[in-house]
Amino acid sequence: MKTSDKHHYEILKMALIKPGIAILIFFVGMIAFGLKAQEVQMVSSLKATELRVRQIYTSQIGIREKHSNSGAEVEKYLRYVNLPKGNPWCAAFVCWVFGQANVENPRTGWSPDLFKGSKVIWDKVESRKLKAKSLSGESGNMRQDPIAIGSRKYAYPTSQTTDNRQQVTPGTGDIFGIYFPDKKRIAHIGFIDQWQEDWVITVEGNTNMEGSREGDGVYRKRRPVKSIYQVARYIR
Repeated sequence: MKTSDKHHYEILKMALIKPGIAILIFFVGMIAFGLKAQEVQMVSSLKATELRVRQIYTSQIGIREKHSNSGAEVEKYLRYVNLPKGNPWCAAFVCWVFGQANVENPRTGWSPDLFKGSKVIWDKVESRKLKAKSLSGESGNMRQDPIAIGSRKYAYPTSQTTDNRQQVTPGTGDIFGIYFPDKKRIAHIGFIDQWQEDWVITVEGNTNMEGSREGDGVYRKRRPVKSIYQVARYIR
């Protein structure tokens, strides 16, 4: 008997003698095929872009400045937005990541430029209860912030800079903006990795362990939702 014939014979014998095993193998194969089909369905051009953006920004976690707002990697981000070393670079980092993923962006080092018009999908002043989700599978409900709009800690202006009155759930790959009352503008931005009920997991440049806007590297952070002023979307 040829080797191939013997192999087929053994498979047939197993199926006849132990039909339960054969059925199990069949269903395992179907499950594997089903998972593959789901992956193909999930990876649309939009989802692929979202995944690519996430892969790029997470690959930069751990980058550190050599000196204040300088160093090979930091200067690479700044060059992308035509700024020399020594400049704040949180916005440059965001734009550079988008650029590597071929996502259209304003290529700017000025944080407010990334939160204009229809790009803004979520606004602190007009926040609603939203079902939150992310690629990680984390989910939850975002509540209305109990802190008054005019509080000293979060003194947000009442004027709106978004064309969207129908708020959208922030998700992985969107960018957040933090408003600084002393500067009267958004002065620090980064990527949302997970949007949860009360917390946002972020990846951001020019920060540190304390969450400063003048930090020393790219960090994964955990910030309260109530600290976020606006969220903009570029990849959906």
